[in-house]
Amino acid sequence: MIHKQSLERISDWVWQVPQSFRGDMRAPARVYADEALLDDALQDESLTQLVNTTTLPGIVQYAIAMPDVHQGYGAPVGGVFATRWPDGVISPGAIGYDINCGVRLLASHVALDEIAPRLQDLANALYRNCPSGVGSEGSVSLSAKQLDDVLERGAEWAINGYGRRQDLERTEERGRMVGADAAAVSKRAKERGKDQLGTLGAGNHFIEVDRVAEVFDAFVAYRLGLFLNQIVVQIHCGSRGLGHQVCTDYVNDFQRAVREYKIALPDRELVCAPLDSPAGQAYFKAMACAANYAFANRQILAYHVRRSFEEILTGAVKNLDLFQIYDIAHNMGKIEEHTIEGARVKVCVHRKGATRAFGPNVSGVPTDWRDLGQPVLIPGSMGTASFVLVGTTAAMEQTFGSTCHGAGRVMSRARAKKQVRGDKLRDELMARGIVVRAGSMPGLAEEAPQAYKDVSRVVEVVHHAGIAHKVARLEPLAVIKG
Repeated sequence: MIHKQSLERISDWVWQVPQSFRGDMRAPARVYADEALLDDALQDESLTQLVNTTTLPGIVQYAIAMPDVHQGYGAPVGGVFATRWPDGVISPGAIGYDINCGVRLLASHVALDEIAPRLQDLANALYRNCPSGVGSEGSVSLSAKQLDDVLERGAEWAINGYGRRQDLERTEERGRMVGADAAAVSKRAKERGKDQLGTLGAGNHFIEVDRVAEVFDAFVAYRLGLFLNQIVVQIHCGSRGLGHQVCTDYVNDFQRAVREYKIALPDRELVCAPLDSPAGQAYFKAMACAANYAFANRQILAYHVRRSFEEILTGAVKNLDLFQIYDIAHNMGKIEEHTIEGARVKVCVHRKGATRAFGPNVSGVPTDWRDLGQPVLIPGSMGTASFVLVGTTAAMEQTFGSTCHGAGRVMSRARAKKQVRGDKLRDELMARGIVVRAGSMPGLAEEAPQAYKDVSRVVEVVHHAGIAHKVARLEPLAVIKG
């Protein structure tokens, strides 16, 4: 375990484990945190895992921990690093099991007082129309050929019948990762995914009806289409069983690759392969497929959210439209160009429990907001605030255009279930005026607010460090969970 005295303070918000800390480090490790969040990070093995990622071949500049960092499989959740193309490595464990778990934010044209009398009915419709829970099956029946199309085309596949072109414009990668090849995805992964498209799943996944409770930057909020007391909806989910199986398959396959390429690792969970090797390329193609599945999954869930609003609010409000602000991914590996030591370098950025935060005038940011920077969505734990931000130039300079993805756990799911009763938590949330619909009380307990860090504190770090800029704070009105 790493101790506080081992870190150097770089600034008010940044700490560093120097490369000299351990003989096998190829780069320093940086942590974005205030004092309290750093103390939280030192309670588990997350910073040791971060240091371990600095030993990977081809790593450039430094490995980064976001303020929501916590221990994960191999690499910490909330970890970011980049490896040089083509001789650097790609590591499934440093990208994550729920590939392209992400958040989509839809915004309405109505205020809270217009829907308050129908909030319970709206929550019921969302719970009914958006299948959730472990093993849930969706409304979309796919043939083998159609599933391959989803894996290779992503949200683009789902637009016909389930969305609109503007949704693609406001989705990271336009909802389609280039380079996906369905042939790289195992039969078992496809079997797990064929009936789950358009489902929420369980764990920390949710649909949440929120109100815009506070605006920090009125100009940017106006440009994004946000206003005080506005009703918005967050959809948080990923690639379901298919993505988990892709990661499992390649973690197993890469055990051979590590031996073949004679890669020394401090932790076997960090198994990896060179980016340009057959094994590395196969994983990237399969990962891109899982990412595309997740983009399509959120697209179809957005369709079900829109029809739920129509079902309950037709005749009650003048404008039923829900327009998309953005769809942002975490748990991804991306081939990007970044400036490193004054030169443009092609790298594979691993973002595990971290999101892209591209700044103004960067390719890849939606044209509507190219001058503002990419919208960034940071959801809180259940019952707490969430935040809308935009990416910054400083993020491009400091963190490979990345920022945190949420609050970050401080309590394991097992411990949360021991300490929290799901039915009592539901009653507490409802007493605060938050409507809760959940299929599992133990699952609800796992996601109790006390199991997570203070998301407001986490967001303050990234805002003051300059790697994302606060725009608005959202407060929950209704939460839908598996």
